[in-house]
Amino acid sequence: MANDGQKSGPNNLNLALGAILVVVGVLFLVGQVLDISFGRFLWPFLIIVPGVLLFGFALATGGQAGEPLVIFGSMVTVVGLLLLYQNTTGHWESWAYAWALVAPTSIGLGQIVYGALKGQENTLKSGTRLATVGIAVFLVGAVFFELIIGISGWGLGGLGWPLLLIGLGVILLIVNFLPGRRKT
Repeated sequence: MANDGQKSGPNNLNLALGAILVVVGVLFLVGQVLDISFGRFLWPFLIIVPGVLLFGFALATGGQAGEPLVIFGSMVTVVGLLLLYQNTTGHWESWAYAWALVAPTSIGLGQIVYGALKGQENTLKSGTRLATVGIAVFLVGAVFFELIIGISGWGLGGLGWPLLLIGLGVILLIVNFLPGRRKT
């Protein structure tokens, strides 16, 4: 009788594991029927699934270790998702700026979810700031590395630097001729 109140934890874990097994089984069945090879896409899930499980376990159990485990789970999951994207597209050069999605963005996302579900306003605000900074760093890095430098072979590449210098020069010239900027 003393264990009646503790049944929800293992049942939730069994429910999550059962759902994951069914989804993976359906994917493999569809792959067999349609003759699709999932081998190329499978290995990143060896990182994604443990990350999602850790994330869910940390949210379900809470406690003092809840927030750090949610953050770690979100980081592992985002690394797996990035590896899935890169493995699928072959766009490995994106690590030059995609690291910003792992830290600080995924840390912030973990804090946002944890803070929202646990009613911790400070954690929610901190997570929002971190995620915003991370996305900004990611976008600036993507523009710089893809459009200006052209590390993937597309974008402005060799034209990026001259165009950037011309643009900055034009901005400085315009600012110099604005009213109130001249010294007499």
